[in-house]
Amino acid sequence: MKRRREDYIQTGGTEDALAASAETIATAADVSTSRKRFRVALALLFLFLILSAAISLSVGYQTLNFSALKTDATARLVFFQLRLPRVILAAIVGASLAMVGAALQALFRNPLAEPLTLGVSGGGALGAGLAIAFGLGARVAGVPLVFLAAFAGAGVSVVLVYRLARTGGAVVLPGALLLAGVVINVVAASGVVLIQYLTDYTRALQILRWTIGSLDVVGFDLVWRMLIFLVPGWIVLLFVARDLHLLAIDEETAAALGVNVRRSERLVYIASSLIVGTTVAVGGTIGFVGLIVPHAVRLLFGEDVRVVLPCSFLLGAAFLMLADAVARTATGMGELPVGVITALAGGPLFLWLLRRQQRYSAM
Repeated sequence: MKRRREDYIQTGGTEDALAASAETIATAADVSTSRKRFRVALALLFLFLILSAAISLSVGYQTLNFSALKTDATARLVFFQLRLPRVILAAIVGASLAMVGAALQALFRNPLAEPLTLGVSGGGALGAGLAIAFGLGARVAGVPLVFLAAFAGAGVSVVLVYRLARTGGAVVLPGALLLAGVVINVVAASGVVLIQYLTDYTRALQILRWTIGSLDVVGFDLVWRMLIFLVPGWIVLLFVARDLHLLAIDEETAAALGVNVRRSERLVYIASSLIVGTTVAVGGTIGFVGLIVPHAVRLLFGEDVRVVLPCSFLLGAAFLMLADAVARTATGMGELPVGVITALAGGPLFLWLLRRQQRYSAM
């Protein structure tokens, strides 16, 4: 090695060139290792997703025997019209909320940011509640007005939170962001309660479904319709993953490395509003999925947003399927709203993260 180094210098090489070459080789090795870890993470999470789906499909008011599907018409009806659509819906909603949570945490550089704590889910629920109260069951270009109203409510909420938390051109640190989210949530929740009070009994019950979160679904029609709105949002968030990775450091660094900060922010706002609005319109307000899952992914696989987003997608799907399975079987007398299960799991974690962040800020 020493001889090769001397020969290289004698033939015109320099110590700086050698150092640069060694650094390039090391960087390439790091990238290769990172890609291997990413593949392993995806493989493990995919296996966990399959296991979670199998568990969720088999449990319920009555345990399902898969062998009975061949001979029992009732079992087939329950499986294909009730249980399978519900499990797929849980996976889609969980994946969507987890991915949005990871994106918002990177954008705002705050591990406490997620659709519920930032008021995005509350805004979506208020929009959906208004649409239901006014009987807006019509469609515009084939799109249910409830979907559009939830999307609009979520979009207004995320913009308001961002504006309230910005001073002097920079996002203020956690306190202002969370306070803005709390304010939006309180206003949205008050609006939903007022709508329930003023509307008729049937519509009030429909709105109540949005406030507690529910994954009741019959057949696949609603599931496929959701994907029309969700898939573009997923693609946009994955498209800006590199930009979010740099924005998670700070805006100045991201801009210096060529990121169009304002464009990336707008894309995240639009995609997040579209995703959260759609999930709220279908499943109601299901909180803390976007908090729990990205945090777990970062603990397991590191901070790289390009890894966190797809891994959160898979783990979020598995998490909400299991949470829904618990909701269906916990009491033995009927099912609980899945939002109750996610809140029981996410509430303590939120308090722990808040306490840890306060200690970090005090240092």
